[in-house]
Amino acid sequence: MSADPRPAWTVNAAHGRLVDWGELWRAREIIGFFALRDLRVRYKQAVLGAAWVVLQPLVTVAAFTLVFDRLAGVGTSGIPYVAFALAGLLGWTYVSQCIGRGSEVLVGNTSLVTKVYFPRLTAPLASLLPPLVDLLVGLLLLAVVCVVLGVVPTAGLLLFPVWLLLLALTALGPTCFLAAVNVRYRDAREVVPTALQVLLFLSPVAYSAASLEGLARYAYALNPVVGVLELGRFVLVGGPWPGAVVALSGAVSLVLAVLGVRYFLRASRAFADVI
Repeated sequence: MSADPRPAWTVNAAHGRLVDWGELWRAREIIGFFALRDLRVRYKQAVLGAAWVVLQPLVTVAAFTLVFDRLAGVGTSGIPYVAFALAGLLGWTYVSQCIGRGSEVLVGNTSLVTKVYFPRLTAPLASLLPPLVDLLVGLLLLAVVCVVLGVVPTAGLLLFPVWLLLLALTALGPTCFLAAVNVRYRDAREVVPTALQVLLFLSPVAYSAASLEGLARYAYALNPVVGVLELGRFVLVGGPWPGAVVALSGAVSLVLAVLGVRYFLRASRAFADVI
């Protein structure tokens, strides 16, 4: 019997795993390329440059102080309100920037998507890196504020790496999902800013979730941003330990991350055809 003349095809699969981590590691330079490109585009021709990273949170915290501290008198568990609000704003800014920019990462690189092969998941993963620069500057600003206001770090600061990982996990699912949706439905770019604006006021950025009790507290924690912001206050400025809120919000973030990555990988098969 003659040999089959048809070529043998090799299927590049992750052997049943959700993500092929080996492939992503080999593509780490691509992740760095996307991240650096995002940073360069952001600050290109910006008159004030990196100064915006400091001015934006200062202006926002000033507005929060007027509305929520002076007028509404929200509780801060004894933490000076400026430090309290800035600690919440830093975590929120990281997550919102990842989602906002990550949703555009594919449609902003159409020539690469259509002409060059690379692991598509590297694009949304790369969008998690540039906001770390803003976060670092914001943390330095928070350190100055804490020194001025006499806020002393607590042992909770040891959980700083856990907080960073939870921040990235919280942003990963929505970023992957919206990046994939935006390829097919460009209306997503109109929806995302409005949705983030609404979520800002539904999340404990300018106020704390500590005032809620019982089922209302746990229902509120179904918002995945709640746990990471409350944990951030505990870590950065010695706020109250959020307890089960972190576990519940973290579990929601993990589920959304798995679903978001899975949807992205399935949709990525048709990116080059529809983008």
